[in-house]
Amino acid sequence: MLSSERSSVSPQRELNWAGNYAYGGQVVRPDSVEALQGLMSRSRRMRFLGTRHSFNAIGDSNVVIDMRGLPESVDVDLQRGCVMVSGNSTYGTLAPFLEAEGAALENLASLPHISVAGSISTGTHGSGVGHGGLATAVRALDIVRADGELVTVARGDPDFAGCVVSLGALGAIVRVTLEIVPTYEVRQSVTTNIPFPCVIEDLRAVMSAGYSVSLFTRWDGEVSQAWVKQRGDQITIPTTALSAGESATRQLHPLGDLDPVNCTPQLDLPGPWYDRLPHFRLGYTPSAGEELQSEFLVDWADAESALRALQSLEPVTWSSLLISEIRAVASDDLWLSPAFGRESLAIHFTWRKDIAAVSTALRGIGAALAPLKARPHWGKVFNGSAHRAAELYPRLQDFIALRERFDPRDKFRNDWLNVNVLGDKQAR
Repeated sequence: MLSSERSSVSPQRELNWAGNYAYGGQVVRPDSVEALQGLMSRSRRMRFLGTRHSFNAIGDSNVVIDMRGLPESVDVDLQRGCVMVSGNSTYGTLAPFLEAEGAALENLASLPHISVAGSISTGTHGSGVGHGGLATAVRALDIVRADGELVTVARGDPDFAGCVVSLGALGAIVRVTLEIVPTYEVRQSVTTNIPFPCVIEDLRAVMSAGYSVSLFTRWDGEVSQAWVKQRGDQITIPTTALSAGESATRQLHPLGDLDPVNCTPQLDLPGPWYDRLPHFRLGYTPSAGEELQSEFLVDWADAESALRALQSLEPVTWSSLLISEIRAVASDDLWLSPAFGRESLAIHFTWRKDIAAVSTALRGIGAALAPLKARPHWGKVFNGSAHRAAELYPRLQDFIALRERFDPRDKFRNDWLNVNVLGDKQAR
């Protein structure tokens, strides 16, 4: 094997970030794009891992390619208003490079430690009524296809909207071109103990009160914390609901009783965008193995109905719940994005790692939200089916046709894709 085609192989089964899933395939870590291309041209079945922040089997196969071994690069182009970054880089790695050039991203997720390619491929998002998910910043993708060929798909190409949120089903994303904006400062304030009925009745105003807004609740009759993030000198827009709560006078953790030392600064203190939009600091590596996560996005038209339905569930549903986070996400045109074609309310659940209890909870949540056509976050824990996906995603058949063109020999199919997205090939 040539030195440019080296790769390391893990002899043991490796775990995802939460430790709730062990990858059954052989984990291989190529150290160059050339080595990756060679592996892909030779392997019969494969999938890809980034920072392993998915909570299900989406990344498993006979051969599991750990993308973290590839070289990382960042190339900021201020004239074109974009940055070219390695797909395996994290947002936490990217942000300081942008800041040094006076640039920024429009939005970030609550954790900056997730990989760029993995985040956009699963439809991960930040928060804000005017902001799309992270994938909406993508201008172009460099993808290694099943035959090992490196191709570029750019905004405006016929296949682009199907290639961005692609669940790893089209190939390995080795480079991403993202839209950037001039750098900016953000302040965040926290309001506590807001009665839930006030939030529901004032929902649009609450979610529009800042550049980015996150509501935390345990479905016990109140929003325990509302995190409102504002750009520059903008002020928080007063709302009836926020006025019913109390302004925090000290740093808080979303879980309330945990030390907030690893949380981004609050108390209206201004700071760079990348140290305020996420909830947790770049230098903090989240502990693994203590939680599971689920998330569902509903059409904004059904937002109040969704919140009322969840509030009405039996308390036993929430026995393993650590916290829920409620955010707004703008509509987009990306075929498999959970926000495709509709302005959305995203309802996130962080659970104790009790698989049986979480399974029980998801059955209740699924029944409550099914009439509202809630779309699950692809990288989290949910009960799905290909039939249900076909009902939720109008362009799913177009995506299936696109996938078959990119991967005619089904190298990137796995059991998770078959069950939750593609269905039985023979049946079609």
